[in-house]
Amino acid sequence: MLYGRYEHTVDAKNRMFVPAKFKEALGASFKVTYNDFNKCILVYSDAEWEKYENKIAQLPTLQFEDFIRTIYSNTVDVQVDSQGRIVIPQFLKEKVDIQKNVLVMGVGSHLEIWSQEVYAEKQKSVDMDKIKNLMMELGF
Repeated sequence: MLYGRYEHTVDAKNRMFVPAKFKEALGASFKVTYNDFNKCILVYSDAEWEKYENKIAQLPTLQFEDFIRTIYSNTVDVQVDSQGRIVIPQFLKEKVDIQKNVLVMGVGSHLEIWSQEVYAEKQKSVDMDKIKNLMMELGF
């Protein structure tokens, strides 16, 4: 399980540090794609990505060909360099409006990388009463 939240920056060469805790869980190489609905980058270990590939393989190709094309054409392999950084492809940065300051969050099976500004704006629309009620139902 990946959990926690870290603030980082993306440098002029599109590099950012991967928090050590997450790097250990993900390994030296992993998949990076984006979620256009939430405007964030998604990061999956190779093992987690394989689970999604198996689900995608079960979809009827003709019905989901645009979805399949979008997912695979916007997913890249990234490697952690010797300093613990990854390079975020420019096209992914542009799709989710990342400039410099990012939040790296563990959300269970994967990570999300958000522009701090985009995430702050999204948080304005979160129904905290709904979250509070769910937490109470779960015993938090």
